[in-house]
Amino acid sequence: MNIFICASKHNYHHVPPIKSELEKIGHVITLPNSYDNPGREEEKRTLSAEEHAEWKGEMLRLQIEKVQANDAVFVLNMKKGELENYIGGATFLEMFKAFELGKKLFLYHSIPEGILRDEILGMGPTVIHGDLSLIG
Repeated sequence: MNIFICASKHNYHHVPPIKSELEKIGHVITLPNSYDNPGREEEKRTLSAEEHAEWKGEMLRLQIEKVQANDAVFVLNMKKGELENYIGGATFLEMFKAFELGKKLFLYHSIPEGILRDEILGMGPTVIHGDLSLIG
């Protein structure tokens, strides 16, 4: 299966071992936007507000293309600071696009508490609780 991994840039360090394990069992992985440079957005913030917004729009369009090109979206909703099972705005949009397109949707950890919980529940993700063998 072709899988687009999504995660907060603060959790990109979790991606390599998970990517490796998924590839060992035959999956083809697409990496998150700015994976090669997690600090890119902070660099873009030093530009004008208009330039940052333009860059952000480009990233949103790119994530749509990545969701469309894959069979599934796999969200690595790890802890971010004090927030358990964190799902940020961009990742939520990737999840929604997957839902909208009828793609498979997987979460590494449980659905987080918060204002988007009902929407995420409505998308019907498969929560794997860290068991990569459940992706299929």
